[in-house]
Amino acid sequence: LHDTRLFFHDLNCKVNYHINDKNRLYLSGYSGKDTYANKEYAGMVFGNRTFTLRWNHIFNNNLFSNFTLVNSHYFYELGTPEDSEEYFNWQSNLDDYGFKGDFTWFLNPDHTVRFGLSGTYHIIKPGDILGSSIGGVDQSLMLPYNYSLENGLYVSGESKLGEDFAIRYGLRYSLFNNIGPGTVYNYNDNYQVLDSTEYENGDFYNFFHALEPRVSANYRLSENSSVKASYSRTVQYLQLATNSTAGTPLEIWFNASPNVEPQLSDQVSAGYFRDFMEHKFQTSLELYYKKMNHSIDFKDHAQLILNPMLDGEIRVGEATSYGAELFLRYEDRKLAGWISYTLSKTMRDIPEINDGVPYPVPYDKPNDLAIVLNYALTPRIEIAANWIYSTGLPFTLPSGRYEVWGNVLPLYTGRNEYRLPDYHRLDLSFTFKGKEKPGKRWRGEWNISVYNAYARKNVWTLNFVQDESQPDVNYAEMSYLFTIVPAITYNFKF
Repeated sequence: LHDTRLFFHDLNCKVNYHINDKNRLYLSGYSGKDTYANKEYAGMVFGNRTFTLRWNHIFNNNLFSNFTLVNSHYFYELGTPEDSEEYFNWQSNLDDYGFKGDFTWFLNPDHTVRFGLSGTYHIIKPGDILGSSIGGVDQSLMLPYNYSLENGLYVSGESKLGEDFAIRYGLRYSLFNNIGPGTVYNYNDNYQVLDSTEYENGDFYNFFHALEPRVSANYRLSENSSVKASYSRTVQYLQLATNSTAGTPLEIWFNASPNVEPQLSDQVSAGYFRDFMEHKFQTSLELYYKKMNHSIDFKDHAQLILNPMLDGEIRVGEATSYGAELFLRYEDRKLAGWISYTLSKTMRDIPEINDGVPYPVPYDKPNDLAIVLNYALTPRIEIAANWIYSTGLPFTLPSGRYEVWGNVLPLYTGRNEYRLPDYHRLDLSFTFKGKEKPGKRWRGEWNISVYNAYARKNVWTLNFVQDESQPDVNYAEMSYLFTIVPAITYNFKF
């Protein structure tokens, strides 16, 4: 391991203003940033800033509304050290400006209707780069921004049909437009550029729309047990693709376009729920199956950074995801906790990737386990423990190498054929609450915690590095972010 550092911060704030009995304002904001720095190889920065203003209005006892303005700014930066021989810094942004109007109408105690509309203006900065090549020649490149507008209308309902049966249902109509300025490249069957079409500023040059129905039903079998089933269809216009062969987890955001259709998924699920010991012990078992059409991934050896023809690097197919989720929860006067376990599998089937053989997606985790316990030693003192475990993420590793014009290049095997080591860690905490006194508005508590208590070195990424003393030899180098992280926190309310 080389000198690697990690910095992060999170800031939340929220203000509520009671105008009168029928109007309230809610203002909230968030800022977070994570910085990974390695003095020899690369650094990465990513984070998000959001702002939300919501107006809650009550028309009468049966009808109320929420009108919301939202702005978010996601940023991603990747680069090499400034003093390196070939320095570069790549930056990408995603900005959203949105509006939502939501209405809730209580027809009667057994029937509730919700309806509304939304609109989001997306601005994607695919990337710009500043760097210097050998010899100290400064270079800079910038890709044009991508603009799009996503709108939606929805109506949904909740109904109780008797004492034991409840149903939820809804329908959403979504619309998507690409907006100029922009350039659309036209490809032949071999993804070679034939020509391009230019669109002026403000031109609406592409249109997608879809209906997204959903329904779920719950039936109570007895006082302690029930069953549930659901179906939903969702459409995703904003695309995210990752490159699992990169030394860092590179993510690329882009819009649906004339060359990239929106992703569409259909999911069905069914579950059984049962309580024991006078509802102190709650259990559930759910099964699900999800089919995804127009699933995307990058071709082998794709050029991702500063590529104006990124849609030519994309291949399209299908994906499936299925699994079972088990949940156990116990809550008593002093002891509370829960155990969740998911057994799942998510595969992509894209004919032009991996010789047409289905392969795991980069986020596939067949086993995911979490155990959480909280015990109150006294009314003011609590101890807690949290242990999580998951199967290592899929990864594409080189199985050999070959030489081209004196350069040693890796030879990769099947897509996501290998996995990183399994992930697990234990977190511990101790909380001491202040005394509660009648009329006292200030309440505070101290929390002492230890993240990753047994110093597990969970792999963040693998890099294959050429041995300086033996140029024809490569070795795998593991990077992990941190081991034990102690913290002292003071929380207060007033």
